[in-house]
Amino acid sequence: MDVQEDMEVVELQDEVFYSETKALWVFAYGSLCWKPGFKFHKAVTGHVKGYQRRFWQGNTTHRGTEERPGRVATLVEDYKGMVHGVAFAISGDEAVSYLAKRECLLGGYISQFTTFFPLKGEPFKVLAYVATPKNPLWMGEADDKDIAHQIVDCSGPSGHNVEYLVRLADFMREHFSDEHDSHLFNLEKEVLELVSRKNMCLHTLMGSGEGCVSFIRKELSRSESESTDDEDRIESFEHTTRVQEKTLRCLNL
Repeated sequence: MDVQEDMEVVELQDEVFYSETKALWVFAYGSLCWKPGFKFHKAVTGHVKGYQRRFWQGNTTHRGTEERPGRVATLVEDYKGMVHGVAFAISGDEAVSYLAKRECLLGGYISQFTTFFPLKGEPFKVLAYVATPKNPLWMGEADDKDIAHQIVDCSGPSGHNVEYLVRLADFMREHFSDEHDSHLFNLEKEVLELVSRKNMCLHTLMGSGEGCVSFIRKELSRSESESTDDEDRIESFEHTTRVQEKTLRCLNL
């Protein structure tokens, strides 16, 4: 999907230095990947182990309604599994409160810590929001075709359910081109076929893009990389305070 002009552009990195792991990090594997909605110091790509990403959680507050719940992603335990996404180093108590409302109060998720493996650097703990069968919005496993029909038929205050799925698939395809999330991409294929069959306008379903972000990677020159390494060796956690903070405007899922 083309980047819309009003999207905020944010730098995406693949390395975390030891001093930076002292911050509180949040793992994004769903809409937080492209619409975080909170302040953060740094965004880093990587993965967590022991899970699979599945569209088994219902949603009635953002991508669906009480009468017609949408389907959104959650993490399902699988000891052989691996889920790729983004870790955000968050800023301040406001981000924690915002996420508690967005993910737990409105979304039905619980928070738990797990280990994140960045593309470069040592693994560290991140906070992840996970939906379990114990919450009332849980929908559970279903055939991909049935889930696709539900996604195509649902929308909510934050936009159409199709947008949620397609933006997530686009993000994973762009930033993890060597990885194949079969559940996610099979759903995307089924959904896009349904949209075409029903003569629905995908551009309209995708909304305006307001509040979304576009991630770019900054290629460091050798001299810049060496300077950064030297700086990390001699400095303390103060290093992270000099990273420009990103503020994202939209507070919806």
